[in-house]
Amino acid sequence: MPNSVPVDKYTVGIARRILGSACETDTGARRIVADAEAAGVEPMRRFARLAGLSDSKLYERAAEAIGLAFTGNVPAAARLKRGTDPIERLNQVHWIRGTLIDRDVLFVAPGLRRLAALGRRVRQQPELVRQICVVPPGRLQDRLSTLHADALMRRALDRLAHRWPLASAHKELTGSARVVFALFAAAVVVVATAMPDPALAIVAPVLAVVYLTPAVFRLAAAVAGAFHPGRERLDPLAEDRLPGYTVLVPLRDEAELVGQLVHAMLAIDYPSDKLDIKFVVEATSRSTIDALTPRLSEGPFELVEVPDAGPGTKPKALNYALPLARGELLAIFDAEDVPEPDQLRLAAAKFEANPEFDCLQAELVIDNAAENPLTALFAAEYAAQFGLVFPAMARVGLPMPLGGSSNHFRVRALIEAGGWDSYNVTEDADLGVRLARLRYRCGTLVSATYEEAPVTLGGWLRQRTRWLKGWMQTLIVHNQQPLKLLEDMGWWRMAAFELYVGGQVLTAPVHALFIALIGWRLATGEDIARDTVSLSFMGILVLGYASAIIAALFGLRRFGRLKLGWAQLLLPAYWVLTSVAAMRAAAQLVARPFVWEKTTHARTRLQRRQFKVHTGRILERAKGIEPSS
Repeated sequence: MPNSVPVDKYTVGIARRILGSACETDTGARRIVADAEAAGVEPMRRFARLAGLSDSKLYERAAEAIGLAFTGNVPAAARLKRGTDPIERLNQVHWIRGTLIDRDVLFVAPGLRRLAALGRRVRQQPELVRQICVVPPGRLQDRLSTLHADALMRRALDRLAHRWPLASAHKELTGSARVVFALFAAAVVVVATAMPDPALAIVAPVLAVVYLTPAVFRLAAAVAGAFHPGRERLDPLAEDRLPGYTVLVPLRDEAELVGQLVHAMLAIDYPSDKLDIKFVVEATSRSTIDALTPRLSEGPFELVEVPDAGPGTKPKALNYALPLARGELLAIFDAEDVPEPDQLRLAAAKFEANPEFDCLQAELVIDNAAENPLTALFAAEYAAQFGLVFPAMARVGLPMPLGGSSNHFRVRALIEAGGWDSYNVTEDADLGVRLARLRYRCGTLVSATYEEAPVTLGGWLRQRTRWLKGWMQTLIVHNQQPLKLLEDMGWWRMAAFELYVGGQVLTAPVHALFIALIGWRLATGEDIARDTVSLSFMGILVLGYASAIIAALFGLRRFGRLKLGWAQLLLPAYWVLTSVAAMRAAAQLVARPFVWEKTTHARTRLQRRQFKVHTGRILERAKGIEPSS
């Protein structure tokens, strides 16, 4: 809540000493403090923005203003004492007690009002000068995180299990459940390709429904998207109405991308005093930490080190950092992401205009699409998925298996949903389904985040294997109690989930075998023109290809990239590769369910899209591929 307490002369004096030449009158300082508090911003953060100060310099001036000692970091030699605050409130803690040599010391990172109160107390009790030391908030949070690392890790691992045990892969993805699913998938393959023709003729219509339902939905989404307006008209929020925004960027072994990433985050057009950007880095990634550390003073950045503990997954890292988030809204970006600078402003405006939405998925756009046929196919797939299919799902209220990046959440809803499943290797899809079960609405945001597609077959195969394994995990977990799933979702949403997610997972391995079976019959001289089953297979394949190609072309057209359409000629081979990934995924599901096959980035030879760094309005875009329409 905004602070309505008048700003007294003593507080104004402290404000002026901190602001220095950025404010030369008491009236101006009083107005700055009042405006910041009216906007829900801590005045100290507003001072840093107006005076162009790093946190270290800001709090050094603050300490000098009230006559206390300052240190840029809580000394490593200090023996710190854990507080009693719950983990969920760790982001609100502004002090920590410790012992340094033979002296008890209170390390503080106060806001302006607390700073003034502390200054008055020091004037009354001068001996406190030896017992209190001011530190920057980010450095205090670092030590608090380290001090409470065990509790943060426990919460990261069991947050969802405590909140909702039936939705946790750790609890529900048992060995027997995985084996049963793998056997069921194998049975589908056998039924589709090895049964005698008379029996298969009976089963074929069922297979056609499962196989073609996602295809029909893609086709409908493509047609609908062609007539649906693109960018929404959203009234921009005045700066004082913008909410606090946390951005989490999970990183592991990404030192090569640090320069690009910092540039992309600095280009975000959002008031820095309302922005909380946390680089969430696995403690084992020393090169990444070393590359980030000297860059932290360049923006509203903090480093969160995640202790080395299994499973080594992205959702575990996100859950570890979630209690430290300070914003009302929260966004996820990956290491290679370059979001359009106004994305956070657009998301804040859409949340404000649509209180029924608790999550927004922005568009993921591949900016190295022209590198080779694999990246071109990947880009077309993304164009259809994020430009057409997801918006169609949002319009009719279907469960949306989110993309892993550019998700925007109301923090309240995210916490109520249990955060991410630390044991699901496609945590985004699982969270989208869980939000639907809780009847939270997911929408889409017409704002691009540019990503790098895998440029090698091995990189693509590992990534696609992980995605399909995660979708399999999601299917198993949410189908453990089908009647409960039906109660939570309703029949319409449940059917959509089973047919869209389940259809894509179960038919992926079948596709290659369809091709092989038809090829075998042609090679052995069978007259497939008289073979109803073979003709049915061919019809299913043709309809599947046609729907995917049409959706891809419509999606590429929407982003002004139809010149990539030639790659659709290779779609059959691309789907065969997906079949291979699905078989790998099923094998890993049984033997290595929680292993995270990480995508390697910074492999493209093309120049990545960039935006000019700014602190106010959006500046011109740097040269690159055509912007989305």
